[in-house]
Amino acid sequence: MTEAEAEKETVKAAPDLAALEQEGEIAADYVEGLLDIADIDGDIDMDVEGDRAVVSVVDIKGGDLVGPNGEVLEAIQELTRLAVHRQTGERSRLMLDIGGYRDRRRTELRELGTKIAADVKRDGEPKSLQPMTPFERKIVHDAVAAAGLRSESEGEEPRRFVVILPV
Repeated sequence: MTEAEAEKETVKAAPDLAALEQEGEIAADYVEGLLDIADIDGDIDMDVEGDRAVVSVVDIKGGDLVGPNGEVLEAIQELTRLAVHRQTGERSRLMLDIGGYRDRRRTELRELGTKIAADVKRDGEPKSLQPMTPFERKIVHDAVAAAGLRSESEGEEPRRFVVILPV
């Protein structure tokens, strides 16, 4: 690959900030509409993290928009992604958080991945975890890799799970 081709690839791989900000604005409007319909008060923050738009409902008052194991949050996120797709024609990787659930879950999963990786290192035996969403599995995979081990996802959605493997 020539230097010019490599530069072109780098430019192509860089996220389109304006498009991601537009996704965030569309998503925020959609979520705000849902909150109004449900008569739930909450403030909405928008951001771009890496290659995805992030919309967070903060200071939420009333209603459980997260649900057990984040199931309601996942459903609202998917509806929001569909709303963005309908307006932009592009598939969205938007991340929605409500009441800080994803941040708390991210911390729990990092700790879990680190703890189980230590157990696997000590025992030398692979360990399977409970089924998780793609978001959750990614966090565990990253924590396991940071601990110096390897992990794989197995099974079929929605019962896909992480297996942590010894060295």
